[in-house]
Amino acid sequence: MLDKTFTPAEIEARWYAHWEQTGAFRPARPDAEPFTIVLPPPNVTGTLHIGHALNQTLQDVLIRWQRLKGKDARWVVGMDHAGIATQMVVERTIAGQGLTRTGMGREAFLATVWDWKEQSGGAITRQMRRLGASCDWANERFTMDPAFTAAVTHVFVTLHERGLIYRDKRLVNWDPKFQTAISDLEVETREVQGHFWHLRYPLADGSGHLVVATTRPETMLGDTAVAVNPKDERYAHLIGMFIAHPLTGRQIPVIGDEWADPELGSGCVKITPAHDFNDWQVYERHKAIGWINVLDAHANILDDASVPEAYRGLERFEARKRIVADLDALGLLERVEDKVIQLPYGDRSGVVIEPWLTDQWYVDAAKLAVEARASVVDGRTQFVPKTWEKTFFNWMDNIQPWCISRQLWWGHRIPAWYTPDGTPIVARSEAEAQAEAGTGVALVQDEDVLDTWFSSGLWPFVTLGWPENTRDYQRHHPGDVLVTAFDIIFFWVARMMMQGLELTGEVPFRTVYCHGLVRDAKGQKMSKSKGNTVDPLQLVDRYGADALRFTMAASEAQGRDVKFDEKRVEGYRNFATKLWNAVRFAQAQGIAASASPAPPSASLPVNRWIVAETAAAAAEAEAALTAFRFDQYAAGLYQFVWSRFCDWYLELIKPVMAEGGAGAEETRAVAGWVIDQILVLLHPAMPFLTEELWHAQGARAHDLITALWPTAVVAADEASAEIGWLIELVSAIRSARTELNVPPAAKLALHVPEADAALQARLGRHGAALERLARVEAVSFAAAPAGGTAQLVVEGLSYALPLEGVIDLAAERGRLMKAAEQAEKEAAALAGRLNNPGFVERAKPEAVEKAREDFAARSTEADRLRAALKRLG
Repeated sequence: MLDKTFTPAEIEARWYAHWEQTGAFRPARPDAEPFTIVLPPPNVTGTLHIGHALNQTLQDVLIRWQRLKGKDARWVVGMDHAGIATQMVVERTIAGQGLTRTGMGREAFLATVWDWKEQSGGAITRQMRRLGASCDWANERFTMDPAFTAAVTHVFVTLHERGLIYRDKRLVNWDPKFQTAISDLEVETREVQGHFWHLRYPLADGSGHLVVATTRPETMLGDTAVAVNPKDERYAHLIGMFIAHPLTGRQIPVIGDEWADPELGSGCVKITPAHDFNDWQVYERHKAIGWINVLDAHANILDDASVPEAYRGLERFEARKRIVADLDALGLLERVEDKVIQLPYGDRSGVVIEPWLTDQWYVDAAKLAVEARASVVDGRTQFVPKTWEKTFFNWMDNIQPWCISRQLWWGHRIPAWYTPDGTPIVARSEAEAQAEAGTGVALVQDEDVLDTWFSSGLWPFVTLGWPENTRDYQRHHPGDVLVTAFDIIFFWVARMMMQGLELTGEVPFRTVYCHGLVRDAKGQKMSKSKGNTVDPLQLVDRYGADALRFTMAASEAQGRDVKFDEKRVEGYRNFATKLWNAVRFAQAQGIAASASPAPPSASLPVNRWIVAETAAAAAEAEAALTAFRFDQYAAGLYQFVWSRFCDWYLELIKPVMAEGGAGAEETRAVAGWVIDQILVLLHPAMPFLTEELWHAQGARAHDLITALWPTAVVAADEASAEIGWLIELVSAIRSARTELNVPPAAKLALHVPEADAALQARLGRHGAALERLARVEAVSFAAAPAGGTAQLVVEGLSYALPLEGVIDLAAERGRLMKAAEQAEKEAAALAGRLNNPGFVERAKPEAVEKAREDFAARSTEADRLRAALKRLG
C-alpha cells in the first residue's frame, strides 16, 4: 500500500539512479526507428536557471514520448567549454592566490583551467539529473575533448581551403577589460543618462560651419568625413567641400550619403569609420575617405603621431572631458543636450564595449547562408512556430562576415602559423605547416582561439563521430528536433545549419522548435537587479521535479513567452497528490496493474464510458505532442485525470464496488487498465511520480520508462452519451445549489415532467449516483409544486428543484440582484477605461492587461449572477 503522503524527494533520487544504472535512457534497440535530439550544450560554468528548466523539460517530454513509442530515442548531451566565461572564472580564482594568467604563462594556465573543469565544472549536469533529464549520459561530450578538437581543426582547415575562412581587418565588438573581441550576444545594451554634444565643424574656406552631434566626442580624433544627405537642400551644395577639423588640423571632406538623416538633429553626421559600425558602412561606400584608429586595446587614446599630442595616452573618458573643454574654449561647443542613450556593455566585464578595428579571422557567412536559407524555403528544415522563419530569413538576408577569432587562451587554438614576414599558413598540425613553409623557416602559431559559437555550430554531427562515418552518425544524423529559445536562432541555430550543410551536405535537424522566454507572473523580464528571478532547484525542493516539469509544459504556448507563477507549481504539486491519492484509493479497492495494454472488455456504462474517454485522451495527447502543443498535452491530461477519472469515474464506481460481484470485478480490471494508461500518458511530463505508481500497482515485466505508449482506438457509444448526460445533470444541480446558497446537507427533489420512457429509465439507473453526488433524494415525473423553484436545462430538457422552505427566496433574489448590479457596474467602469485610447496607449502594458482580466472576470460574474436569478424565475 502506498504511503499516505506523497513525498517527491524520497522517490526522485531513487528512480533516477535506477534509470541511469540500468541504461534505461538508451535501451538497446538496434533495429528500431531512430529519434534524435541534440541538447543545446550548457556552459561548463553554468548552473540550472528557469530557462534551462523550460528548455530541458520540453526536450525530455519529446524524448520520453518517443522512447515509449518504441523508438531508439537518443538525447545527445554534453557541455560547451564556454571560452570567455570559463577563462574569467579561473582568472578570478587564481587572482585570489596572487597569480595572473600572463604571469603563469599559457601552458600552466591552461593546465589550471583543466583542473578547475574536472573539480568544479559541470555542476549543471548534476542539476539536470535532478530535473529528470533522460539524456544519453553514457556518451556525454565536451567541446574540448580530443576528438572534438580534432574535428574543429579539420573544419577550420577545410573551410579555409574552400575560401570560406579568411583573415581581414574589420570592426569588432572589443572588450577593453578582457582584451578580446566578443559576439553580439555577449554585448548587453543598457539605457543610461548621457549627453549629445553638438559641435561646430568649421568649413575650410571660412564660409561658416556645420553642426554635428555625438555621444562620444573622443572619437572625433578619428573623423575622416562629415556626411550630409544628398537630397537635403540645406547642404547638398557643400558636397565636395572640406572641413577644417578643429582639433587635428586635418582637412576632411563633406560627402553625400543616405546615412545622414535630414530629420535627425542638424542633418550632418561626423564619420569615424574605425570606431562606429554604421560609419564603417559609409566608408565601404566611400573608400577614398579612409579610416583612422585612435584607440589602443585598453581603449586609451593612442600614443601616436596621428593623434594631437595633448591627448596621447589618455584614458578614453578622460580624453572626452579634455576634448569637450578644449572645444568649449575654442567656441566650438554649440550646446550639450542631456539625453537617455543606449550604450553597449560587456555582459561579463561590465565595461563599455568599443567598436575597434583589428585583424581577425572571418567566415564568409554570406556564401554559407545561401543553402541554409534554401533549406528552410524548400522544407528540409521547418521552424515551429512557422512565424520564426521570417526572423531567420531576415538574418540570412542581412548577414555580415562572421568574426571567429578571440583573444583568449581557453578554447580551440587557431591552426594557423605565421612566417617571419607575417604570412599565415593554415594547417592541421605544426608539422604540416612547417612542411609547407620549408625547412628552417621559423613559425609562430596564432595566439588566438576560435569563437565558442564556431565549435558549438558543429555540435549536431561532431557529437556523433563526424568527420568519421560512424554508425552513430549514419543512424542519428540529421537530428529530428532541435528545441531552443528564439533568441539564439541566429547565433547558434543558423550557424549549425550553415556549417552542417557545407560540411555534411545535409541539414543538421528537420525541425526547429522555438520556445519563448520565461518571464515573471506580471510578464516582466527576469533579472537579478529586479529581484524576480527564481531558482528551479529550490522549486524542486519545495514541490518536486514533476510539479515543476508539468508547469513548464503546461505554460508553453506556441509563440508566447511564459509567465511564470509559483502558484501554478503548487497547483500541479496538488495534481500529483490527487493522482497519488487516487491510486491509494484504487489499491484499497483491490485495483491493481492491468494484465495487458489492450483495453479490457466492459459491459457497465460507466466502464465503457471511461475506456472510450481514456482512448480519446491518449489520441489527444498524441496529436498535441505531434504538433508540439505542450500546453494542450498537459491541459488535456490534467482535465482528464482530475475531472473525468478522479472526480467522476472513481465516485461513480463506488456503489459498484460496494455491491461486489461481477460488476466489481469488471470495474477492477477497467480501473487498473485506465490507471496504467494514465501513468504512461503522464510519464513524459511527470516521470518520477508515474514510475513510482507504476510499480506500486503490482509486479511489472519492465519499468514504465520503457513501457508502450497507448494506441488503442475505442469509439464512444451510447454509454458515453449516457454518462456524459449524468455528469452534465449533476454539475447543473451542484451549480444551482451553490449559486442559490442551498445548505450542503439539504436534500432536494428533482422534477422532470417532460421525461420520456428512456429518460425515466436513465434516471432510475442512476438514482444512487444522483443521491450521492447531487443530494437528490427523490425523482418525480410530475410537475414541480407552485412556489420558488430552480430551473435547469440539460440537453434541451427542463428540470426543476423546488426550494420553498429550503432557502429564503425573497432574500436570495435580493442578494443576487444586488451582487449582479455591483458586478455590472464594475464591468462598465472597466470597459470605459479600456475604451479610452489615452489609457490603453499610455498606461503600462501590465496595467492594461490587468484591466482586461478584471473586466472579463466581472463580466463573467455578472452573467453568472443573472443566470442564477433566472433560475429562480
